[in-house]
Amino acid sequence: MTVRLDQTDRKILAELQSDAGQSLDEIARKVGSSKTPVWNRIRKMREAGVLGQQTVVLDAEKLGFDACFFVLIRTSEHEAEWQQKFLTALHNRPEVQEAHRLAGDIDYILKVRVQNARAYDEFYQALISEVKVHNVTALLSMEEIKSTTELPL
Repeated sequence: MTVRLDQTDRKILAELQSDAGQSLDEIARKVGSSKTPVWNRIRKMREAGVLGQQTVVLDAEKLGFDACFFVLIRTSEHEAEWQQKFLTALHNRPEVQEAHRLAGDIDYILKVRVQNARAYDEFYQALISEVKVHNVTALLSMEEIKSTTELPL
């Protein structure tokens, strides 16, 4: 279900996407409103589920996570029990930053952030020891060109 947003709501969301740590006063000034109406709009959008968890973006490389792998997984298993086991394995692994179920030849794609190739191999070995997969292809990202969580409002 799509939530109806007006232009002021979109401006507020754009400001929050840019920097959720800025004060209500700053946001209100930037969107041409006052603090209380901005707070009420944010509260309503949070209640409607438009706003999710607030987090901080960390610099992976500065923290020693130099390797980003995109892992393509094909499986011959499609039963509910296998899927649950697979999803549990993914949720229990903090290295998995994203996981998507796909249409087409590849069943799943994972974004895995680790310190190095050895750490990826440890992740891989642990995963295949828990769940049966038909084929796994790991692609090492050589350079991150663009990464954003911002939506084009």
